[in-house]
Amino acid sequence: MKRITRILAAIASVFALFSCIQHAAMASDPPLHKEANGLPFMRITVTSNGNTVVYILNDSGASRSLYNQLPMIVDVENYGGIEKIFYPPEKLNTADTPLAKGANAGTLAYYAPWGDVVMFYASFGSAAGLYELGHVVFGQEQIEELSGTIRIEKEVK
Repeated sequence: MKRITRILAAIASVFALFSCIQHAAMASDPPLHKEANGLPFMRITVTSNGNTVVYILNDSGASRSLYNQLPMIVDVENYGGIEKIFYPPEKLNTADTPLAKGANAGTLAYYAPWGDVVMFYASFGSAAGLYELGHVVFGQEQIEELSGTIRIEKEVK
């Protein structure tokens, strides 16, 4: 009887150990699909002439600055044959915003020297003063088609 009790105690100890290890691993991982404050990621929708592009923003000062200015209606311009640009009403706060190190098609960025937001539809790379805001999650192929006046809104799910 003592042997069975020891075996059961050993099995219970093993299960408890695995449970603690799993709980510790989950607690140390950052929350997926959530900002640091536990809220859902900031998503924005850009529309123009029947085209819709959806971006997910990173949790940075510049992204929050842009998000807090929405909704907005602005003119979009083609620039350099690889990007669309627009100027938000107020400059973005780049504090704690990562530099864009390898902007590709679908990257949303902020070029601080000019104060414009950049929607890349082709690969670019990096540049001094180019900050990453987020990336496209829907409609990447439509970025190049954006023209004239665009509407930018918070996407509410």
